[in-house]
Amino acid sequence: MKERIIERENVILRHSPIELVEHWVLAISGLVLIFSGFGELPMYKRFMVTQIPGLGWAGDFFINLKIHYLAGMAFVSVMVFHGLYHGWLGHRGLLPKRGDFKASVLTILSMVGLGEEPKSDKYLPEQRLAYVYLGGVGLVLVLTGMIKVIKNLPGVFLSPALITAATLLHTFATIFFLLGVVAHLSALIFKVNRPLTKSIFTGKVDVEYAKRRHPIWYEALMKHLRKTRIDAAVEGVQEKEKIEVVEVKEKDSSEEEKGGQEKGSKAQEESKGDSMNKLAVKGMSCQHCVMAVTKALNQLDGIQNVQVDLEKGEVRYDNIKGVANEVIVKAITDAGYEVISQSGKEQNAENSLQQ
Repeated sequence: MKERIIERENVILRHSPIELVEHWVLAISGLVLIFSGFGELPMYKRFMVTQIPGLGWAGDFFINLKIHYLAGMAFVSVMVFHGLYHGWLGHRGLLPKRGDFKASVLTILSMVGLGEEPKSDKYLPEQRLAYVYLGGVGLVLVLTGMIKVIKNLPGVFLSPALITAATLLHTFATIFFLLGVVAHLSALIFKVNRPLTKSIFTGKVDVEYAKRRHPIWYEALMKHLRKTRIDAAVEGVQEKEKIEVVEVKEKDSSEEEKGGQEKGSKAQEESKGDSMNKLAVKGMSCQHCVMAVTKALNQLDGIQNVQVDLEKGEVRYDNIKGVANEVIVKAITDAGYEVISQSGKEQNAENSLQQ
């Protein structure tokens, strides 16, 4: 999980769901271990704990023993998982640093109005010390508890001295663990620590709290946020430029294609015009003349694309079947017009025949 600032909520994501589950399983199983451990001693009946409604079972040794074993299994499991999971990910934030003890004293004094609190990272110096303290005591509880369990297995013999030492260490570790839990909870008495209560349930803390008590961590998060914003802005500009370049290229390509088509069409028309047969015809002056000449030539099998130009006094056409020139001239003459001269393929053909 990467802690980050959630701007829309004005909070910082401090703990992942896995870390929250670890915390609560460890806390609940630890409290159950303490309660059931003392229940194995003949004290709940003596202090009338069993008189409290719902706690009549608290004076039964075997019930407390079973509860103790189940809670111990949960406690050990979460400790092993915690070590493997965070060790694998390389999390080092809760490990003590040089000067933590002095910084913790200054932090505690600042809570009662004496002096100024040192600048802190994600975790306060006393939180790192408390982590090592509870972790060390918890490890002693696990190891000595395993000895106490093993000694009860059939066929296992352990020396009385080892059993006695393990029992004493387990008892004292339980007391120290209980003191650590009390101190941990007592920290919430101070108003300055109360905003942390929110993170125990949601994994989030307010930005203003982090800015005030964890300025080193806050500045690192803000630096990352600013970098993210810059990267996003640069990426957005680059994407916009890419789109504009693509649009420009498409526009240029479209214009070039259009221009090429127009040039090709024009060249085709010019080429076609140059390759058509031409006749200079006298007497054409109106659209009626155009229609008469066009009709006369279209009636000839093999004559196509007849074009009459009144200004030039010219008739152009395609002779796809090689109709004789005399037949074409006669058709125009019969329509009432005089052929003055000829050019194009027909003229070339006649010149070739004459040669």
